[in-house]
Amino acid sequence: MIERWALVSGLKGDLETYELIQSELKKARGVTALFVLGDMIGPERNCDALLNRLQTPRRDELQPQCIYGWWEEQLLAEQGLRGEQKADALRLNQGEEAVTALLNAVDNYHLKWLASLQFGFIELDCGLIHGSSADVGDNLTPETSPLILIDRLTRLDVNRLFTAHSTKQFHLELTGGGLDSQVKDLNGVNQHQQKVSKQSIIGIGAGANYTIYDVGSDKTHFLTVGGQYNTKGKGFA
Repeated sequence: MIERWALVSGLKGDLETYELIQSELKKARGVTALFVLGDMIGPERNCDALLNRLQTPRRDELQPQCIYGWWEEQLLAEQGLRGEQKADALRLNQGEEAVTALLNAVDNYHLKWLASLQFGFIELDCGLIHGSSADVGDNLTPETSPLILIDRLTRLDVNRLFTAHSTKQFHLELTGGGLDSQVKDLNGVNQHQQKVSKQSIIGIGAGANYTIYDVGSDKTHFLTVGGQYNTKGKGFA
């Protein structure tokens, strides 16, 4: 049996969509793990019901393994749980009303659990992070420079990086090659070459758009709640 992972993000308090995803996963063959890559909360609606469900899942459904995303980071910063940081990025981009709405969307009861979540997971040769290894708000897309993508993979020492912050679904391959560099110092010029193996960046989507990854066959399936399997073609950089 092929082991499969389900990868979800960007629910922003939408318990109904989460329940629909769980219902579909029960019917999907071989799905053994569910990873929720952040943005479980947002300012659009009250998020308490979804957070309760994630922390106390039902016995007959996949147990969610959660990390924090950009919205969780903004909330924790504004609540004083990220040192002296505040939700400056949210305040700058969407204004004070958005900060107030986010604070009102999540009961303080959930702050301890949200603050306990990890930045990301390393599973086999895969990195699972909301943004990237550089920052939770890193926005990786198919248009991102290959040099940046290689940097994000190298920081984690993985061959596949699953990301969610862009909200897009994509499978981008970095084919084998090399990076040449020259360093000049007092001893002259030193040349270095770094080999780049075949690696992948996968955008898992958000909300009703989620991803199933076949671990053994290395295939990525992009799905939408109520839709069909769609094994995407791969972009190259």
